[in-house]
Amino acid sequence: MARAWTLAARPQGTPTPADFALVERDLPALDEGQVRVVNRWLSVDPYMRGRMNDVKSYVPPFGIGEPMDGGAIGEVVESRAPGLSPGDLVQHMRGWRDEAVLDAAEAQKLPALDVSPQAFLGQLGMPGMTAWFGLLDVAQAGEGDTVFVSAAAGAVGSTVVQIAKAKGMTVIGSAGGAQKAAWVRDLGADAAIDYKAQPVARALAEAVASTGKGGIDVYFDNVGGDHLDAALAHARPRARFAICGMIDVYNDARPTQLKYLARLIGNRIRMQGFIVSDYLARAPEFYRGMGELLATGRLQREETVLDGLEATPDAFLGLFTGGNTGKMLVRL
Repeated sequence: MARAWTLAARPQGTPTPADFALVERDLPALDEGQVRVVNRWLSVDPYMRGRMNDVKSYVPPFGIGEPMDGGAIGEVVESRAPGLSPGDLVQHMRGWRDEAVLDAAEAQKLPALDVSPQAFLGQLGMPGMTAWFGLLDVAQAGEGDTVFVSAAAGAVGSTVVQIAKAKGMTVIGSAGGAQKAAWVRDLGADAAIDYKAQPVARALAEAVASTGKGGIDVYFDNVGGDHLDAALAHARPRARFAICGMIDVYNDARPTQLKYLARLIGNRIRMQGFIVSDYLARAPEFYRGMGELLATGRLQREETVLDGLEATPDAFLGLFTGGNTGKMLVRL
């Protein structure tokens, strides 16, 4: 019998293990055009916190008592769909469970790139695509720009650092803890901030000074809060901010206080939020670009892996306590 994690209660503030329940469920027989997939890897991502609230958003909320969704890599074990055969590895969105029956249109066979399958949940999947289009399309970053990246040791941020360096940019990354900051420097960042060691605004001022650039041209925001305010304080005229996520406020309903928000006006700063699904039609462009970086050895990848379906809530909660370096994954 298949097992799946459900939302047992809507979290109040930071989620707890009691907000989740692991249930057994029967899977239906296959209809024409469907496949049965056994999951091998599951992804947990910060955006899932928003789906735990019963509010209108760009994706519908999780239903109480219903299996939760998320990115997954699975193996087709039964198929009634042309083009998909037992043994094929596919990417799909029926995560948080060990098995799923889904329409073939919901399962994408993995591209023929020389990487391990789980890479398509991270650097070569949604986080990587978020980094690529957020940096190059939304922020219009280019050679010579100085880029500040928050959560630079995470799945998205670490990929932003590497793409920016490969494209000839100066990069300042922020991460929590000396070990993570050191890894960000190993990725090629010109400066790395440990935001746990001192206030972000002060640390960013020192990092900007060390680059000799006089400010930042691009801010890639995964965090919000103090990081966003620091970026506003050190933005150069006509800086571009790509707003990807605001993990600082996902579990806290209090408004963020931005002391330097008025700098948007005088410095003509452009701030734009975006969602990776806006770019799904351009996935071939992403795979070509990342494939070139991969082939030339300019990409590093780090993963934090927890084992077993039972570990999925712990992996998710670890995203909010700094428990991951690189992509957080669950291996089944």
